[in-house]
Amino acid sequence: MSAMEPTTRAEVEVEVNDWVDQTWTDDITVREWWAALAEAKLSSPGLPVEAGGRGWAHDLASAVLATFMRREVLGPPGGLGLLLAAPTIAHHGTAEQVARYLPSILDGTEGWCQLFSEPQAGSDLAGLQTKAERDGDEFVVTGQKVWTSTAQTADLAILIARTSPDAPKHKGISYFVIEMDQPGIEVRPLREMTGRAVFNKVFLDEARVPAANLLGDLNDGWRIANTTLGFERAGAGHGGATFSAALPGDNAGDLDKPAASFVGAKGPINGAAVGRRHLSALSELANVHGTTDDPVAREAITRVHIDHRIQRMMGWKNKMLPATRTGVEGNLAKVYNSDAVANGRDAANLQMGPVGQLWETPGSAGMFQEMTIFSPAPPIYAGSDQIQRNIIGERGLGLPREPGPDRDTPFSELPKN
Repeated sequence: MSAMEPTTRAEVEVEVNDWVDQTWTDDITVREWWAALAEAKLSSPGLPVEAGGRGWAHDLASAVLATFMRREVLGPPGGLGLLLAAPTIAHHGTAEQVARYLPSILDGTEGWCQLFSEPQAGSDLAGLQTKAERDGDEFVVTGQKVWTSTAQTADLAILIARTSPDAPKHKGISYFVIEMDQPGIEVRPLREMTGRAVFNKVFLDEARVPAANLLGDLNDGWRIANTTLGFERAGAGHGGATFSAALPGDNAGDLDKPAASFVGAKGPINGAAVGRRHLSALSELANVHGTTDDPVAREAITRVHIDHRIQRMMGWKNKMLPATRTGVEGNLAKVYNSDAVANGRDAANLQMGPVGQLWETPGSAGMFQEMTIFSPAPPIYAGSDQIQRNIIGERGLGLPREPGPDRDTPFSELPKN
């Protein structure tokens, strides 16, 4: 890469194009490609320099992904490591934690999952009951998590657990990084309507986590968790962190495959509903089914295009105009994405008509059928839309809080779900 950092989007595009020309080959493996990305600090250029990024603003960082897409090469490591763990650790971790965890996230050699939601603590996440008790230089963790994406292949997890049950609900929680491959952790996949098993139940039975893996201060985990949730909701609203079809970590089995084999891979669209790929696929679908001159069908596709542009503008405003932030940008983006998913689903089914009920409908190859089945999920995951609207009302609009126990009531005295 050049000695002088680019200052404009055009300069970024030139630099990345030159780098791709020098690095990409048809037989380069995923492992080799991601290692090269990390070395060039292109896996997540928006991260601080000390965390393995370039410290670039959103406009410059997004130009990297846009160039990769135009060049039809594999994107950076996907998954929750890059989307959630990396920026959270960069914000709150010690220098030692950043040095330990960020490199293997950026080069994709370790996969991550998120141990947050519980059977009785989903929308009311602060009501979690998984406990972590100090035992010398370790914490012993016992409890259950659910809806944990990619837990079956993850090497590491970000975990929130209750460390002080006598503290108020939001003040007795701590944030950890925990190893998934240990005797005290059992993962049970959950089969979805789509036929896939992305989500999992995770049971923790006296699992161990070193005290050195505590992120931030003891009992200050809720504040750090909100950092993670902000990245999650913004990611859900803006289509996620990357477009990589390969999964990080040796457990997933993708690292030693040719990187080129994942370029153009057509997995489910689901939550990233209004990306460029969706718009292109909708246009192709209209051509196949002869609806290009139908004004109703054209209007539906136009609505999806508008959703795509609005979501891009929301992301740009959040990252480029900090003085205008209200603190609920991620919540707004998450709610808007739920509507965008529904609009994209409806536009696709409008083109296909009744034959859209068949998985192998011409022009779709099951892509939009899977999206249709998946579409109830976005209003639920990453915090339900009802909860997001409460947060927007209370924090963004200054509306009164919903009635409930005093915030200083010890968690042990609160009624349990």
